[in-house]
Amino acid sequence: MLFAREGGLTAWSLPLSLLLLAAWEAGSGQLHYSVPEEAKHGAFVGRIAQDLGLELAELVPRLFRVASKERGDLLEVNLQNGILFVNSRIDREELCGRSAECGIHLEVIVDRPLQVFHVEVKVEDINDNPPVFRSREQRLFIPENRQLDSRFPIEGAADADIGANALLTYTLSPNDYFSLEVQASDELSKSLSLKLRKSLDREETPEFHLLLRATDGGKPELEDTAQLLISVLDINDNTPVFEQALYRVHLLETTANGTLVTTLNASDADGGVNGEVVFSFGNDVSPNIQEKFKIEPSSGEIRLIDNLDYEETKSYEIQVKAVDKGSPPMSNHCKVLVKVLDVNDNAPEVVITSVSLPIREDAPFSTVIALISVSDLDSGVNGEVTCSLSPHSPFKLVSSFKNYYSLVLDSTLDRESTSGYALVVTARDGGSPSLWASATVSVEVADVNDNAPVFAQPEYTVFVKENNPPGSHIFTVCARDADAQENALVSYSLVERRVGERLLSSYVSVHAESGKVFALQPLDHEELELLQFQPRQPNPDWRYSASLRAGMHSSVHLEEAGILRAGPGGPDQQWPTVSSATPEPEAGEVSPPVGAGVNSNSWTFKYGPGNPKQPGPGELPDKFIIPGSPAIISIRQEPTNSQIDKSDFITFGKKEESKKKKKKKKGNKTQEKKEKGNSTTDNSDQ
Repeated sequence: MLFAREGGLTAWSLPLSLLLLAAWEAGSGQLHYSVPEEAKHGAFVGRIAQDLGLELAELVPRLFRVASKERGDLLEVNLQNGILFVNSRIDREELCGRSAECGIHLEVIVDRPLQVFHVEVKVEDINDNPPVFRSREQRLFIPENRQLDSRFPIEGAADADIGANALLTYTLSPNDYFSLEVQASDELSKSLSLKLRKSLDREETPEFHLLLRATDGGKPELEDTAQLLISVLDINDNTPVFEQALYRVHLLETTANGTLVTTLNASDADGGVNGEVVFSFGNDVSPNIQEKFKIEPSSGEIRLIDNLDYEETKSYEIQVKAVDKGSPPMSNHCKVLVKVLDVNDNAPEVVITSVSLPIREDAPFSTVIALISVSDLDSGVNGEVTCSLSPHSPFKLVSSFKNYYSLVLDSTLDRESTSGYALVVTARDGGSPSLWASATVSVEVADVNDNAPVFAQPEYTVFVKENNPPGSHIFTVCARDADAQENALVSYSLVERRVGERLLSSYVSVHAESGKVFALQPLDHEELELLQFQPRQPNPDWRYSASLRAGMHSSVHLEEAGILRAGPGGPDQQWPTVSSATPEPEAGEVSPPVGAGVNSNSWTFKYGPGNPKQPGPGELPDKFIIPGSPAIISIRQEPTNSQIDKSDFITFGKKEESKKKKKKKKGNKTQEKKEKGNSTTDNSDQ
């Protein structure tokens, strides 16, 4: 992870040579910069915030951050000016070896909304590595009877740079006897040898001291030298000769240890011990090759002794010497090129980053839930990775860049139906057989208040006797909300209005939490036969914004004082009472009335509109035989968007003509009782 640094960094203070190209690659969505290796700390790379279209002021609030799979301390971003700069020494050879392409891949991530950008910083090679001879001094033994134009191999230098910076030229110190011959090919490094131009005479010149110089093609040029010590000998005048100057071998990276790689063959025209050849690796063979291969000195067999890995090394160039047993010994060399063939031996890797959870159930389509990257160390089709998502869900994978995906919302969520998803991201390569890997993303759906409370029944009908004690519990309403936690909390209240000259709240109240309905004063059948009211949720701002509510109707029919009993064979009905009640604050809606009273001595408990319900254990019976007039409480749920006429909400004192005639027959005694009830009502209003 690269961290932003505080402090000023201005473009004018940087060398002009460090102001490098920054351009969006057409259609790829990737930003490219370049920087030379060994650039000093603070060297300008690019105005990354500006090039990505981001404002400087939003870098910190949107949690601007940069991530890299390579060393995370090489580059850094200044959040004050949005400049990407060099933070620590970049050594191209350490970072990429001898690879022709070398770059640092950055992922730039910002939140609110979540976005990811891909930035490629190319590390350009500079000529910071001179040629190096492994041996500062090379000794050659040449018999005096060697023919003109004979060639004697010598070891060249190696340069850790690439391209022109590693293109070596060789020169030999002036002399009359030897010239330098260089053989080059596209696949192999240069092979050096000394060519004999003048016959040797040990008695005249027994030794030569020559200087071999290697110079690279960089600017400025770098060089190294090695001493060539040539001893002129007689006798044993034939060198071993290989059948081939170059041996080519192809090995699968899964080749087992001990496998024969190839067998070299070299012959020596000399007889006896002067013609016996011993094979060995050249002095310039790297330790890595010696760890992977071994050569049998007498037979020339080369065998594999360690595991191969195509992703680590794709080819090996092995120099082999053949030296006879003469005195002095004669030698020759050849090269073995081992190319490693890729096998699908690496499963893909899945990395899930920047998970944004939980997701609200009302989140819009294409909301990003997580960023996913996949990779495979194999090459070709073995390294081509495809990604899939299972099981079927309201989410999908969107490819934002090669091997980079976004997990996004693709359809509507409903927490009440499904509160969470266990998603499996599977990455599968194109090898045969195919290898795969998976990772699980647990997506939690966050609740939003999208469900209104629902009462258990749309309508209730209940009888109540008149002259009840104040604070009597006459009924309990119940509503449920399918949402969760605070969104599922239900509170009850009455819709206030006037009943004649008095407020409804002077007659009844509902407990905000329990839903219990209480009669606040004794009810008088002769004064008020029907009382209708609507319990519902309070004003939506009472608990939190965007709350949903449900309204209900209630109508109370009062009965004359008498004994409430069941019909033949039925149990007595006992009504619960409480000593006090809690009135609720005024709400804001009303609903149409349920209707006026009835004119019979029986009553029905209604479960739904027009749907009588047969009583079950512990429920109200269908019918009661009640001396006197009936009394009914009915509760009906209304749609939340219904238009309600407040003038029709409460209806009371309405009686059929048969009821009026019956009341007139009661005489002055009944009339006095009614007047007494009205007097009580007036006192309560005061």
